[in-house]
Amino acid sequence: MDDDGIRIRPMAPADCDRVAEIRVGGWRSAYRGLMTQSRLDALDVAADAARRREYFSQGDGSVVDLVAEQGGEIVGWACHGPYRDGEGRTRDAELYAIYVDPGRYGAGIGRALLQESVRRCTAAGHTRMLLWVLKGNARARRFYERAGFGADGAEEPFEVEGVEVPEVRYARELPPQR
Repeated sequence: MDDDGIRIRPMAPADCDRVAEIRVGGWRSAYRGLMTQSRLDALDVAADAARRREYFSQGDGSVVDLVAEQGGEIVGWACHGPYRDGEGRTRDAELYAIYVDPGRYGAGIGRALLQESVRRCTAAGHTRMLLWVLKGNARARRFYERAGFGADGAEEPFEVEGVEVPEVRYARELPPQR
């Protein structure tokens, strides 16, 4: 637990409903104006929770799901694992997702989740961590840049309901394992 009372722990199956609420709320908050409102309105918490349970039950241990708790309540979620290069995996680590309850932005929850993901990836022997972020998501890009990540020049087209929302890749070198 850190000074802000944030506790990071592995996600459990019982956390799927709350994680889905945070994911959907995060999408609706972070991607407003970047994606069509109809797409954001169509997000369904129950369906997302069902997908989380399915992913969780089929995991092989290579993907790590973490939750952040504060005051006994789950307030954030992060997920990392091997970098996906098409259907293949590389030796690099990838932060697949990080979401914080929109009512808790700026409270250090995302930073705590990211630090723990970086710590675990370093301990696992990864030398680099990558992530993809929507090009137009200035808030998220600033967050990652403050954490030592930088755009590495790679971009991917991404389209939602006919609207282009390209992603940029960010990278951070990880310290050698001690």
